[in-house]
Amino acid sequence: MWLSDTQKIGIALVAFGIFFQFLGIMLLFDGPLLALGNILFVSGLPLIIGPTKTFYFFSRREKWRGTLCFFGGILLVFCKWPITGIAIEFVGFVGLFGSFFPVILQALRQAPIIGTFLSLPYIRQGADRLAGVRQSAV
Repeated sequence: MWLSDTQKIGIALVAFGIFFQFLGIMLLFDGPLLALGNILFVSGLPLIIGPTKTFYFFSRREKWRGTLCFFGGILLVFCKWPITGIAIEFVGFVGLFGSFFPVILQALRQAPIIGTFLSLPYIRQGADRLAGVRQSAV
């Protein structure tokens, strides 16, 4: 599957947004870095999947709680409450993107070094439980 130039830019924006979020948290909840990470992440999503699909993703009835928490957390970060904002934003992120965790886990298991680590017996069980993967009866 080939990506358009707009999708490549969107992936870069989302990646930089996640990087700045991580850096802002590691630097003891630095507000400007967290705000920059939020802006980059939110502006990259419509470039990846399109503005219409992004609107429908955030406005689905079963995702309203996650959407309110996510954007409420972003608003709190902008209002200089970074610790509370990130905590609420994380709850919203899990509510919005929690259904993707099993897919991400399966993709990580295909990676060379990470896949071997995630396939170890106790780590596999813990990762499956954390991602919400259902255990099959063997």
